[in-house]
Amino acid sequence: MSKISIVAAGDSFITQRLPQDIHFAQLKNYIEAHDVRFTNFEILLHDFEVYPAPTSGGTWAVARPEVLQDIKQLGFNMMSWANNHTIDWNIGGILTTMKHLDENKCIHAGVGINLAEASQPRYLDTPEGRVALIGCTSTMSEWGMASAQRPDVLGRPGANVLRYQAINKVRPEDFEKLREIVEQTEVNSNRILNEREGFSKPVEGGYYVGSIRFEPGEEPGTVTKMNSKDAERIVRSIREALRQADVVLVSHHTHERKGLEKDRPADFARDFAKLCIDSGAHAYIGHGPHIWRGIETYKNRPIFYSLGDFIFQNDSVERQPTEFYDLYDLGAENTVSDGLDARSANETRGLVADRRVFESALVSFAVTDGEIAEITLKPLSLEFEYGRSRRGRPQFSDKENGERILRDIANLSVEFGTIITIKDGVGTIGLK
Repeated sequence: MSKISIVAAGDSFITQRLPQDIHFAQLKNYIEAHDVRFTNFEILLHDFEVYPAPTSGGTWAVARPEVLQDIKQLGFNMMSWANNHTIDWNIGGILTTMKHLDENKCIHAGVGINLAEASQPRYLDTPEGRVALIGCTSTMSEWGMASAQRPDVLGRPGANVLRYQAINKVRPEDFEKLREIVEQTEVNSNRILNEREGFSKPVEGGYYVGSIRFEPGEEPGTVTKMNSKDAERIVRSIREALRQADVVLVSHHTHERKGLEKDRPADFARDFAKLCIDSGAHAYIGHGPHIWRGIETYKNRPIFYSLGDFIFQNDSVERQPTEFYDLYDLGAENTVSDGLDARSANETRGLVADRRVFESALVSFAVTDGEIAEITLKPLSLEFEYGRSRRGRPQFSDKENGERILRDIANLSVEFGTIITIKDGVGTIGLK
């Protein structure tokens, strides 16, 4: 009988070294008790020898390479780093991060020197069997996508991206009004001219306002659909992994949501998660919005729509480029703290003011001969109540706060028909 134990954490947005205290030791002991220890590594590693990109995934994510030692000391042995920050420091940031991960013999997925490498499963051999990890992101600007190699042109370093399309449906009478209004303007002129001159492919279906697609429909609203070409590529990676490994995990970074509800996944993410399971994956591990989303079990396999944060030191970045300061009308005389205070309105808005960002859980389960019987949730607190210097560091929650966090996760999971049993500060999900 083969039994492989797995623990998974959400985003590790680590920008400063963690203290080697009792909380660190407790986390380390728990994580290292598992064969497979996964996190989403949401930071780039360099000493500011590379150029920043003109835009970022929200913050130009960067830390000194030394922080990787804390991730390793905590016991993590598999990670994805395909996310909205992968391209924050241009291709130079990708290459330096890849260099440090490789030099430290980290098993990492989702980013590569070209699309083939970014899409590849990465493997971890445990005493009980081999585990494959496939990483991808849907939250990413197009210029951060890895590109395929050609016989005569190099592929581009970047992330394994799952694109999607949003379709906005409006009532037929409103659709006609929309067309009438748009055609009074020049909003579509660039797109139409580029199509006429052959510089872009003509769009099919619906009516476009710039790049935004509208369709008439009796039920107004927005639906999202995954890009079939990208989905097919990821499915091929899953099927290849199944030929080489005993367990296959898919990591998906997705901020996309249902309307303004950050704690609910977008339609395409739900479809993609099930596609991964249908294709043979043993678990879908989502992350991205920096808060938890519900858990679904599908065909007796877990779908974690978002694991929230494991480490979130977003407000402890050492340096930011000019563009960061420009966002808040600040100049060269201003500091990082000035920019962070402007962004958060002195910590009264945004991620820093949202307690949910700093409450999370580790999930663990075992795959025994391909089957999963139970999922365990150990709640975490990331020191929300402390100032910038401590906020974002993980520790196990006390019983009272832990059970409150678990109840929140349980409530998010109701729409998926998942029941979480809470006892003594630990959550469990039984699978049939």
